[in-house]
Amino acid sequence: MSSVFGKPRAGSGPHSVPLEVNLAILGRRGAGKSALTVKFLTKRFISEYDPNLEDIYSSEETVDHQPVHLRVMDTADLLGSSPLLQDTPRNCERYLNWAHAFLVVYSVDSRESFEGSSSYLELLALHAKETQRGYPALLLGNKLDMAQYRQVTKAEGAALAGRFGCLFFEVSACLDFEHVQHVFHEAVREVRRELEKSPLARPLFISEEKALSHQTPLTARHGLASCTFNTLSTASLKEMPTVAQAKLVTVKSSRAQSKRKAPTLTLLKGFKIF
Repeated sequence: MSSVFGKPRAGSGPHSVPLEVNLAILGRRGAGKSALTVKFLTKRFISEYDPNLEDIYSSEETVDHQPVHLRVMDTADLLGSSPLLQDTPRNCERYLNWAHAFLVVYSVDSRESFEGSSSYLELLALHAKETQRGYPALLLGNKLDMAQYRQVTKAEGAALAGRFGCLFFEVSACLDFEHVQHVFHEAVREVRRELEKSPLARPLFISEEKALSHQTPLTARHGLASCTFNTLSTASLKEMPTVAQAKLVTVKSSRAQSKRKAPTLTLLKGFKIF
């Protein structure tokens, strides 16, 4: 079974053809990437989820009165195993060659996740330099509802974003759907601005059928290690299908404490939403 989120596409004329945008959500485990993704897609907040799951979700959106087919990759990155590379993202070629834009997430109550976001921004800057293309990146401080435990100031987040020339926001995936939606829509606007400069590359779909033998990893520069594929999950690149495939999830009501199948959540594999 497959499905998409959001409103149906409006009209069938030439001006109603939606822009297709691939957005990758990056960040350390525990930063709230899945919570942000599900909040945007369903207006609900995740209570429990498997941090090892990675999926691509599809949503029909309207941004500035224009239709958009938005695909969101909720990544589950591995970090380097050695002390020298423990803060370096690994297995990252899959989204670097797929996404049109990147949302780098950290938690305002975690200094470690903030430092990890800097590694992702450095990786994206290196990727843009080597490919000679612009890839919009947005820096997002999550868990604003935990501000009483804040370890990263808003000024620090703004300074890091300014260093890499990207937009900066702070939100709460738990409480604030409107601001979360605004961030995702702003990513679409950034892609549109970049599209005015140069055409978008053809979207790619990531599968696990065979290893990608012709892909050259990023070279190590500025202290960043080469970006390599995880040996547990090899990948090949194919044209993106119209919708992603996933399984049904169980949804439990916080009041009735009863379980039901929710066909509108068919892309949330492995999540429990309260």
